[in-house]
Amino acid sequence: MARSMWKGAIQFGLVTIPVKLYLATESKGVSFNLLHADCHGRIQMKTYCPTDDVYIERSDTVRGYEVAPAQYVVVTDDDLAAVPLKTVRSIEIEQFVPIDSDGEATRFIKQAYYLEPEPVARKAFYLLKQVLADRGLRAIAKIVMRDREQLAAIDPFASTMLLTTLHWPDEIRSVAELSLPEAEIEVKPAERAMAEQLIDAMTHEFEPATYHDEYREALLAIIEAKATGAEIAAPVAAPAAGVTDLMAALEASVAAAKAARTGPAPETMAEAKAKARPSRKAPVPVMGMGLGAEAVAEVETEVAPVRRRKSA
Repeated sequence: MARSMWKGAIQFGLVTIPVKLYLATESKGVSFNLLHADCHGRIQMKTYCPTDDVYIERSDTVRGYEVAPAQYVVVTDDDLAAVPLKTVRSIEIEQFVPIDSDGEATRFIKQAYYLEPEPVARKAFYLLKQVLADRGLRAIAKIVMRDREQLAAIDPFASTMLLTTLHWPDEIRSVAELSLPEAEIEVKPAERAMAEQLIDAMTHEFEPATYHDEYREALLAIIEAKATGAEIAAPVAAPAAGVTDLMAALEASVAAAKAARTGPAPETMAEAKAKARPSRKAPVPVMGMGLGAEAVAEVETEVAPVRRRKSA
């Protein structure tokens, strides 16, 4: 059974809705232990106190805030509980915003949580959920978790509501630090039309169940093979990149995408790409275009040498 990681209440106006928070996601990555290269013994990470020259247990540590070099103020659990903020034990809704007009403000997400109402507050909880859904609104709130106040958004989700913690505005880096000469890039009408065809051919309903972590599966297969003493085959080297021609790459990509959707149901996108390849083969990667890398990165077609165009 899922365990809540925070208990408190949603507060807006004079309405109080007691709720619990549950993590909405979990990591499925492959974890490794650090081993001694000579004997393969597992390494232990010990906590060392250089002042007393001893190793100590984690239970013997306390929180300390450095106020001057080598000078600390110890902060206890009672100190944290005494912080004079309502958000220590409540989700304070500051405002409601239309979902289609909040721009970039809620795109920088930290973590997602499911909300569960306490039995006494179910009516108020679902009333709030229904109004948000019907009006197309999102709640902007603040909450204290893990010893810090966090900005958050609350949205209706399935049979509950989803709270997502957000980065504060001053934590988001400016894109001004990047080299982004969008105004200097010239896109020909034919290139735009072909790109639109490719995007249209690859546009369909999102089905999350069709996606899975192929890297994790491949890595686990290698680990299993090594555990049984099997020989690990070296991966096939990718062919060297040929001359890049944006239009040729887009045309071949459109053909591959259409074959994947309208052809005789190839098992993989790679098979569809193979069916779209002419007889003479030269790899044509798309440079500088974020147009479905899975559909275009490995497409091969016949191209003639061309000069590099400034518009490409």
